Amino acid sequence: MIPPLIVRQALALGLRLIAVTDHNAAGNCSAVMRAAAGSGLAVLPGMEVQTSEEIHVLCLFDTLEQVLTWQGTVFDHLPDRPNPEDVLGAQYLVDAEGDYLRTETRLLLTSSDLSLDEVVRRVRALGGLPIPAHIDRPSFSLLANLGFVPPALDVPALELFRLTDPAAAITRQPELAGWPLIRDSDAHQLNEMAARLQLTLAAPTVGELALALAHRNGRAFSLV
Repeated sequence: MIPPLIVRQALALGLRLIAVTDHNAAGNCSAVMRAAAGSGLAVLPGMEVQTSEEIHVLCLFDTLEQVLTWQGTVFDHLPDRPNPEDVLGAQYLVDAEGDYLRTETRLLLTSSDLSLDEVVRRVRALGGLPIPAHIDRPSFSLLANLGFVPPALDVPALELFRLTDPAAAITRQPELAGWPLIRDSDAHQLNEMAARLQLTLAAPTVGELALALAHRNGRAFSLV
């Protein structure tokens, strides 16, 4: 999934907005944004952070400055351990053409010591949008690890697994009826990219996304 191929696949699928949310890192966001420049595809820089409770949270931002500031915070809260490449594979950073720049040697496939509440609060303070990811998966998810959605959780929506039917999810967990439920492709390979969410926005920004998730000011969302 190098930047030019991500952009090409997104355009082929008719997508106009994607987000880059690597695990506990944001080092490849700028490359995808540069690869998409002038193509008609908007790219939100982001991260999928793993909290101390082992919950995955999507963290979406408008600017590279915001997401790299967030990366610095997350890195400060990750264990200082090297990535075992022989077990987990190498963690490459590339340029807009997909050419190798360097290898991230820090272990990323682990939990930070930031709690769910801390992640939500800190991302909000930076102007970002935190959304718990794939909440109904059997691991690394809100429902698997907490068993419930904290009623005061300051997030605009909850992301279901990409194949989950919202009605079935609500039947299993009735409290979900009170939340906007979205689905994303959560793609780890090019052939997993897909249109999962239709948005009515005035601009491709996290502020507009928040309005759409709340169905406010003429903005809206629906599942594809």
